[in-house]
Amino acid sequence: MKLSDNHASLRLAGRNMTPNMNSVSAIVALAALAILGSVPRPAFAAEEDGVALAIIYDTSGSMRETVPDQNGKPLSKYIIANRALVAIAKQIQTFATNTGTGAPRRVDAGLFVFSGDSARQAVPFGPFDPKAIQDFARHFSNPNGNTPLGNSLALAAQAVLESPLPRKHVLLITDGMNTAGPRPESVLPALQRKAGEKGAALSVHFVAFDVDAKVFDKVKKQGATVVAAANEKQLASQLEFIMQKKILLEEEEPPKKK
Repeated sequence: MKLSDNHASLRLAGRNMTPNMNSVSAIVALAALAILGSVPRPAFAAEEDGVALAIIYDTSGSMRETVPDQNGKPLSKYIIANRALVAIAKQIQTFATNTGTGAPRRVDAGLFVFSGDSARQAVPFGPFDPKAIQDFARHFSNPNGNTPLGNSLALAAQAVLESPLPRKHVLLITDGMNTAGPRPESVLPALQRKAGEKGAALSVHFVAFDVDAKVFDKVKKQGATVVAAANEKQLASQLEFIMQKKILLEEEEPPKKK
């Protein structure tokens, strides 16, 4: 074979190899993309489905009084309410973790209790901490003092309104009417206006535990949910209704027939 023939053969081979090399490069690039796509990425909470919830727990002296427990036997209201708090924490935990996408829902929560003429944060408002709420419920045993519903509502609602999460709720469990500071119906309109200024809606839910629900007719007319419970079974049922239908799933009230 002539030298010129060798050169021609090499040139032809080079030309034939070029598309093959390009194909190999493309395959390598696609493989790299596939590998990167398969690398597990951190699951972030879905803020658009997140809930901000402040729980106000009545720690006034009247919570020492008794009502029928789930077996019909008299038991202090605070012990029954402690059990209810544990159940609430479990419901929130289920809501936060059981999602279709596998990514947890974000929940901001806090527990507020009465303190003097106002309230304090027994569990600081922030990312939901089920253990902190359950620990409080398992150890609280000293109800005393006033029932400052209005000031407590204002404090809890302010924490909720500062949360970036779009679904904002305050749940208030109480066994009596307001005895210190402004009444809840006096502070609720201003809180609702503040929520509107932020482009949000604030939902407030009252559980009248061993007290006539009519005490809260005025806040009901202002849009609050009001339910009554006279014993442990009713309290558990009403709280489950509010948590599942009003707070976690946010079921709308059906239009009333005229």
